[in-house]
Amino acid sequence: MIPSTLLRSSESPTKSPRQQHPMSLSRCILGLACLWHGVIASPLGAVPSNIPIATDRRTAGTVAQPLANSAAPRKLHGKFLHITDLHPDQFYKPHSSTDEADACHRGKGPAGVYGAEVSDCDTPFALINATFDWIAANVKDDIDFVIWTGDTARHDSDEEIPRNADQVLGTNRWIADKMAELFSDSTGRNLQIPIVPTLGNNDILPHNILLPGPNSWLQHYTHIWHRFVPEAQRHSFQFGGWFYVEVIPNRLAVFSLNTLYFFDRNAGTDGCASPSEPGYKQMEWLRIQLQIMRERGMKAILTGHVPPARTESKKLWDENCWQKYSLWLRQYRDVVVSGVFGHMNIDHFFIHDERDINVGLLAGLADDSIATREAMDDELSVMGAADYLSELRQNWAKLQPPPTDSKTSGKAKKGKKGRKGKKKKPDVWGERYSLSLVSPSIVPNYYPALRIVEYNISGLEDTPLWSDAAKNAMPIELEQSDRQKHLDLKRRHLSHMEDDDAIDAQKKKGKKNKGGDSKPEKPDLPIPHPPAKSSPPGPAYSPQPLTLTGYTQYFANLTHINNITTEASPALLDHDEEEDTWVDWLLRWRKGRHGNKKPIHPEPDPREFHFEVEYSTFDDKLYKLGDLTVKSYVKLAYRISKQPNKVTAKSVDVSYESAAGEEEEEEDLFEDVEGENDEEEEEEDGGDDGEEPDHDSDEDELELETSKKHDRKKKKKKGKKRQNKVWMHFLTHAFVSTVEKEDLRKFT
Repeated sequence: MIPSTLLRSSESPTKSPRQQHPMSLSRCILGLACLWHGVIASPLGAVPSNIPIATDRRTAGTVAQPLANSAAPRKLHGKFLHITDLHPDQFYKPHSSTDEADACHRGKGPAGVYGAEVSDCDTPFALINATFDWIAANVKDDIDFVIWTGDTARHDSDEEIPRNADQVLGTNRWIADKMAELFSDSTGRNLQIPIVPTLGNNDILPHNILLPGPNSWLQHYTHIWHRFVPEAQRHSFQFGGWFYVEVIPNRLAVFSLNTLYFFDRNAGTDGCASPSEPGYKQMEWLRIQLQIMRERGMKAILTGHVPPARTESKKLWDENCWQKYSLWLRQYRDVVVSGVFGHMNIDHFFIHDERDINVGLLAGLADDSIATREAMDDELSVMGAADYLSELRQNWAKLQPPPTDSKTSGKAKKGKKGRKGKKKKPDVWGERYSLSLVSPSIVPNYYPALRIVEYNISGLEDTPLWSDAAKNAMPIELEQSDRQKHLDLKRRHLSHMEDDDAIDAQKKKGKKNKGGDSKPEKPDLPIPHPPAKSSPPGPAYSPQPLTLTGYTQYFANLTHINNITTEASPALLDHDEEEDTWVDWLLRWRKGRHGNKKPIHPEPDPREFHFEVEYSTFDDKLYKLGDLTVKSYVKLAYRISKQPNKVTAKSVDVSYESAAGEEEEEEDLFEDVEGENDEEEEEEDGGDDGEEPDHDSDEDELELETSKKHDRKKKKKKGKKRQNKVWMHFLTHAFVSTVEKEDLRKFT
């Protein structure tokens, strides 16, 4: 049954009484400790009640907790579920119009029972229910925890039905209740596995804008997620929306980051540079917690809604936040297993390079006003996503893949000498880089998708589980002397960095940007210790317990499942579709697979709903991912970036011998496809002058196709073209197998 609060339209929100709970002594001590360490610096004040909590009275008293005693205790399976961007829409109507003015809420059209695939409409409740039913039947008993990365409310895309707080909070509560019901024991009062949610940019009003906490939104989500946020983390969550869960006690923690405080489009805050900003406080909290994880011998997965996406021209995060996050990844590379994000709807990954870290900027010695990166569009169109992925590909051409194996590493060339003439060790494990994974979404902007990730549990099979913990168990606390050592926020400086050459270079860069001649003082910037020199590589780099070993990507083929037969709309018969170019189609509101057509049958007749495997990294012959370590992804990214018959970019610093059999790999990378070549361009590009290929030519061609289509014509010559099939494979999966290969080739 759908809660009645979900069906309210735009009426004014009504107040709900706040529940009063006596504060226990442990809560008081925890609150004082948080205040003392300086990251959470103010008590939780009075919370405005102008945004209601649409409480379901039937479940208000039910608090799901870790199961202390179980007749048949679970064991680790080495798998977890990542689900993101559900965007449930209570106003969605099957067979409604997919036009922008109707948004699948009214009119007659091809909107399917389970969603209008490849459209900008949101998710019908039928798809939400079918997804949970499928998870219950196929996934529930085989996973150890759930990562749920936000956006659990519809977009504000219908002017006739504007969103309100009841709707945003109502759908979030509905999904939270479904999560708790699905993963609870038979009593419905105890969760069997942990669920780690995070806030999305559409989970608040207005979307994108979240003011510093404590605030009413965080108070409401504290109530909605009371079954998921550990008691010991409640104060942190109420203060700023961030927390972590020890999904495997004393071994693995999943951090839920409030990326809205990093998001460049959040006009309510100002990045991570000022100590008064919540982004700064969250970064300090993260630094402290990662240090504690290191002290305890634990590992961490970092999750959030908005990913730290960044190219030469675009970004999603504030630059200072991105710099700090990248620095934390670098310094805690022995702790962090991976980053897992949503928001962008496209299946991809990106790689952080330590050489992009600007310590001078973080220390206030450099000005970021000269940065040329613009804020990325809130919701990427196919065109915007293609441009973004093309820019990533350009960046990947500059990567330096680690040696393929120990034999290759033994043949490494002599590297450049660092300061004081010391030879740099070859980066055998790719520790110069860090990794972030972005999963596709449930909302059918492409096809609905979810991901099952597997990780190494060698030696952990009999480890006590989250569900075995006592109901009121608190995380292990450090001794007072150790806590003081870790919570002094101003004691660490640049001298703690392992790579003196990198720091010196950053200081010089900062001094140059500053324009001064005097030697700058050491910045008052807390920089964590790197791993000890004797420490082995962490699970992000070397296969070991908790290393991510692979994933299986599932999708629901709604074109087949919805089973809609359409006829051309009479209103469109006089329209000359030939006037619409590829670029026109990409940039406008997407009406879905069936566009301006109406269904022939008056009543929906869908087929049985199911998810199927789109691909698996365990057997994908083109990706060739032996595991999900950084080293494996750097190699994949470099292979994706390869261009046929072009020399290696000059900027690539290759410090190792190429592996034998490179010619055979060339055959694995490229294929011949039928295509049309422009004779004039062939004459211009015919000579090989040894320069780096112009990666912007794709975008220029698309622009010319629109702006000069009727002004000039060029002679076309049919022939075969060499094409990187790994890049095409990557694009196919980025759009969840919804874009035809012929159209994908227009990106190349």
